[in-house]
Order: sequence, then structure tokens, then C-alpha cells
Amino acid sequence: MAVRHFTPAGMLRPAPYHHVSVGTGTTQVHVSGQVARQPDGTPVAPGDLSGQVAQALRNTAVGLAGAGASFADVVRLTFYVTQWSPEKIGDFMAGVEAVAEEIGLGIPMPPASLIGVDCLFEPDVLVEVEATAMVD
Repeated sequence: MAVRHFTPAGMLRPAPYHHVSVGTGTTQVHVSGQVARQPDGTPVAPGDLSGQVAQALRNTAVGLAGAGASFADVVRLTFYVTQWSPEKIGDFMAGVEAVAEEIGLGIPMPPASLIGVDCLFEPDVLVEVEATAMVD
């Protein structure tokens, strides 16, 4: 395997993600920001953060698979969430947990950042996910 995820002693625990990943593969895979849309552009789960997180992660899995990768190969995830507040973490994590097994996303997740933003490219988009992976 080209990627190893771990959390060294002395780093914040518990966390829903590993703090460190080490990639030893030779090919990088970058999946652009994925949102809760079907392939034809139809919005999925309007107004539902949990549902949008789940669909954006499903779309990320499709992008990874297209490059011969999976979430096991991901060295970093970045989540952008509109109008973020700490009270939304339950809905956010519910979306992650709803699809984790289906898409092969380990919990804890690979190293991840969640960045609150005012808005994304369309008013109904609540979350966008970027992934970086390493494969041999």
C-alpha cells in the first residue's frame, strides 16, 4: 500500500481523522471539489448537510476509482462547508458515517481539514470535498 495513516502519541484524540499520512507511491491523484450532484447535474439532498456530505463523498469515490485509487490511498481530504458553525458537526459526521462502509472510507478518516466558507459556486451547494491520493 502506498499510504499509511496514523496519529502519533501527543496529538489530539479522539478525532474523526488521522493526523498524519505518509505516501510512498509514485503517482499522485487529485480529485477536484466534489459536490452533491448526480452525473447529469441534478442536485442531491437540497438543504440537507448530512445528505450532501454523503453524496459528495460518493462522487469523490467515483473520481478516485476512475484513477485506480480508493480512500485507502487518500493522503488528504479537504471539506468546504457553507455557513459553518460547530453545531453542524453532528450532521456533518452523520453524512460521513452514512456512506463510510459503502465507499471504503475508514473511520478515522485520512488527514482532513474542514473549512467554513460563506458560499460555494451555487446557492444550494452546502459542501465540497477535495481529495489527494498516492498510488504506486
